[in-house]
Amino acid sequence: MISMLGVMIGTGALVVVLSVFNGFESLVISLYNSFDPDIKITAAEGKSFIPDPTVILNMKQMEGISAVSLSLEENALVKYHEKQYIATIKGVDENFPNVTGVDTMMVDSRTDGTIQKDEHGSGEKKLKFELTSGDTDFAIVGGGIAYNLQLNMGDFFSQLDIYAPRKNAGSLNHPEEAFNRKFISPSGVFAIQQEFDSKYILVPIRFAREMLENDSDISSIEVAIKKGADADEIKTQLTGLFGNKFKVQSRFEQHALLYRIMKSEKWAVFLILAFILLIATFNVVGSLTMLIIEKKKDIAVFYSMGADAALIRKIFFAEGLMITFIGAGLGLFFGGIICFLQQHFGFIQLGNSGSFVVDAYPVAMKVQDFISVFLTVFLIGSIAAWYPAKKLVERKINLDTVRVDE
Repeated sequence: MISMLGVMIGTGALVVVLSVFNGFESLVISLYNSFDPDIKITAAEGKSFIPDPTVILNMKQMEGISAVSLSLEENALVKYHEKQYIATIKGVDENFPNVTGVDTMMVDSRTDGTIQKDEHGSGEKKLKFELTSGDTDFAIVGGGIAYNLQLNMGDFFSQLDIYAPRKNAGSLNHPEEAFNRKFISPSGVFAIQQEFDSKYILVPIRFAREMLENDSDISSIEVAIKKGADADEIKTQLTGLFGNKFKVQSRFEQHALLYRIMKSEKWAVFLILAFILLIATFNVVGSLTMLIIEKKKDIAVFYSMGADAALIRKIFFAEGLMITFIGAGLGLFFGGIICFLQQHFGFIQLGNSGSFVVDAYPVAMKVQDFISVFLTVFLIGSIAAWYPAKKLVERKINLDTVRVDE
């Protein structure tokens, strides 16, 4: 029972930890997906390029593509009252909310927004994502930038003062000649995660073009794929359409390093816990060793009845497998129950409540993780059962000298 309990705890711990890693991975991916498009097309060399209208038209007509958005990015100095900040001004067109989920990540707005109701009739207020109103342009500011500038959304009279270097700027001795200066009113604040919140200010692309004295170039083409469409096939088609002078990147490729780090961390922890489980299975070795010593008379009875060493080995090996199998099964069951309860009730809370995007540890159970854990535990348990069954039966207890009358 003690050996079985050790295997159960180790197995349950593996299931819970892997499920929590899956939960954090899904959470991080969902946050990045709120700002990143399904496919992003940029120039292989340089910061910007001139889009071909014919190619853009062909893209929009491709099966599986639901929306296409053009964007223009450049660094600029932003002033608000006495505060200053270096930010990336990202000019986007009206299709930008259709290729990303940034409009769902608004945390503050000058307008009240609308109530989004679900099928049960309940819902929450969705703040308005507003970049233009007639001929008036507005800016949506990242949460980190808003914090550093101490942005007051209730102040309708203060504007963002933006400076961007001119294309053909001469000497910097005369800043008024080296920089373009424009004013724009903030209409909202978005909060996704620090990489975006502390970097971007979203503005209409027409405002960015005027600011940067750029009438034709863009920084990227962002593409949204219809639900159920084959993303890899569409990426291949777009790669053939644009050629080698452009980079066509999927969501994974846009942040390849981040995804690789998350995967490597998960499996590094898996190996560490598997090693701890290996130590725990020494209980199985000890249990079988004591059982073999205790059952010397029974072994002798079996031997005198005609059982050979191979049969006796199988008996003790089966005993070790039963300990491992039952322990692994109970570990998977209770680990799954813990994950289920955490998933639906979130009883284990994160520290510093309110400073993270979720209050409780996120959990996402995957069938492949349960299979991997079971196979790992069963492999370790089989090795732990094989050693005493083979070595101790053959060497520690000499069947030829054991008598029934012992």
